[in-house]
Amino acid sequence: PPLPFEVKMANLRRGMEVSRILHQMPKPVVAQLDGAAAGAGLSMALSCDLRIASESCKITTAFAKVGFSGDYGGTYFLTQLLGSARARELYLMSPVLTAKEAHAIGMVTKVVPDAEIDAAAHELALSLAQGPSIALGFIKRNINNAEHLALEDCFDGEAIHHTRCSDTEDHKEAAKAFVEKRKPTFKGA
Repeated sequence: PPLPFEVKMANLRRGMEVSRILHQMPKPVVAQLDGAAAGAGLSMALSCDLRIASESCKITTAFAKVGFSGDYGGTYFLTQLLGSARARELYLMSPVLTAKEAHAIGMVTKVVPDAEIDAAAHELALSLAQGPSIALGFIKRNINNAEHLALEDCFDGEAIHHTRCSDTEDHKEAAKAFVEKRKPTFKGA
């Protein structure tokens, strides 16, 4: 027998947590869009901080074309990223965008030739992983806060996070490296 509505809904909602976790975790997340990014896959990519796409990648919300309204947070993330007018256009009409078109409207961070996608995504992720992880986590939290908190609350968060970063070894190393005219080596502490 088919699953009851409540069970199907609970199963979907549980699966959708992956998008919330990617969006809220204190580490920057890079999505690699290669070939096609559609439906829930696009929604998960939109929950990430940065998206790097291969030149031939096709990008579409897809849901309306198959009689679905959307899941995995795509409507939330696309609205936050591009505004409600563009989110309505991309969801209601479901056009298939080229990677370059998606880049032009701010949906993807960078487009690279197909042969370079693995290396480019890895290089971007590695550069973030080697960065000042405490500061990057707070930057991500500040931006997430800006999506829903009042100005004063955002300012309070920024002040707390910035002050916390001033006590990190990574900040001290960056200041020392600046004076010594060299690249800092971050340790995540």
